[in-house]
Amino acid sequence: MTTTEPGESQEAAHQGPDPAQETTSAPAPSPKPSAAVKPRPGPARPGPRPAVPAAAPVVGTAPTSDPHRFGRVDPDGTVWLITSSGERTIGSWQAGDAEAAYAHFGRRFDDLHTEVVLLETRLASGSGDARKIRSAAATLAETLPEAHVLGDVDSLAARLAAIVEHAESATQEEKAKREEHRAAQTARKEALAAEAEDIAANSTQWKAAGDRLRAILDEWKTITGLDRKVDDALWKRYSAARETFNRRRGSHFADLDRERAGARQAKESLCQRAEELCDSTEWGPTSATFRDLLTEWKAVGRAAKDVDDALWQRFKSAQDKFFSARNAATAERDAEFRANAQAKEALLAEAERIDASDLDAARAALRAIGDKWDAIGKVPRERAPELERRMRAVEKKIRDAPTGGVDPEAKARAEQFRARAEQFERQAEKAAAAGRTKDAEQARASAEQWRQWAEAAADSLSRKR
Repeated sequence: MTTTEPGESQEAAHQGPDPAQETTSAPAPSPKPSAAVKPRPGPARPGPRPAVPAAAPVVGTAPTSDPHRFGRVDPDGTVWLITSSGERTIGSWQAGDAEAAYAHFGRRFDDLHTEVVLLETRLASGSGDARKIRSAAATLAETLPEAHVLGDVDSLAARLAAIVEHAESATQEEKAKREEHRAAQTARKEALAAEAEDIAANSTQWKAAGDRLRAILDEWKTITGLDRKVDDALWKRYSAARETFNRRRGSHFADLDRERAGARQAKESLCQRAEELCDSTEWGPTSATFRDLLTEWKAVGRAAKDVDDALWQRFKSAQDKFFSARNAATAERDAEFRANAQAKEALLAEAERIDASDLDAARAALRAIGDKWDAIGKVPRERAPELERRMRAVEKKIRDAPTGGVDPEAKARAEQFRARAEQFERQAEKAAAAGRTKDAEQARASAEQWRQWAEAAADSLSRKR
């Protein structure tokens, strides 16, 4: 006799006894037409399971029901299932005794029971999709009214109904979790899209911003589970932001290239002008021009770094050449002025020793010293007031010496003072016209001093008259 093991599909369990079971060696009454109907296809089964002997309990579950309690086998081989709603035939058994029929249809019930246990286990453990478990339980419940089994079908129906109910709750929970997960994932992408849009609109830190947009894309790829339509809309926002940023960055660097090209041309022109001035000996005006060139250089802006560095070295070389020459000339002039100061100190020492008792001789000696004094030239600016003060003191001493009448030489000295004042005034005008401001100021100061001495000499002559 062929039997159906628990691992076989439910379709086989619903087809009634094997044809080989229809005949026996002993005469049997004519079989009644089977009341079995064509079974409905059952849910997909898991892989083959270990065979469970008849009447043996399923591991981890309560023992299956006794088939004798839920069915009977007529002498003619008709097999009946007893349920709460009444009896119904489930097949015809002709291949052996009644116990064989009970065992055969009991094993079919065990198969159904195993299916139910598997669904309950998957639902309780949360290892399966609640929607699929509910669908499988509902499909299995639909086959029970026509199942060719002997066992507590009512209990299986109740358990399947409970599975459907619990699976519905689990489905709702899963749906709520999916919605919550979808909302969280959507919020993450919305935040990333908003950040990308802010970068695209406001950031000018081009490298850091570009790196951040790439990092956003990498994170974006890890976020899944969104509604397709929402995901597409958010992607369009991010993509548009990235394109906007790329256009802004490209435009910025294009403008920067144009600015650098203009700065290069302007600085090349400044270098050329500086090189034309570097050999000038007009120290004052050229120094002022170099200051103006440097101001222009700073206002131009920067060219490309390597170009800008090379142009600056070129400009600085011309500038350094001029100022080195000027400093050398200034040092030479300062040395000359110091030597002049020493010479005038020697003349002062000689003038201060003149004896005013012999007025004519004193005046002649002072005139000779005055001529030498004028011929010596300039002294350092800080020494000039002291030396002039000492010389004026000697002149005053001789001028104020007692005399019997108007001294022609004193009158000539007063005229000489006025001439010297006029000479320094002319020098001041020339220096100012040449841009030598300091020289002009010094000449004006000397002219004023000589003018005061001339006036003092004239006043002295008036008093003597």
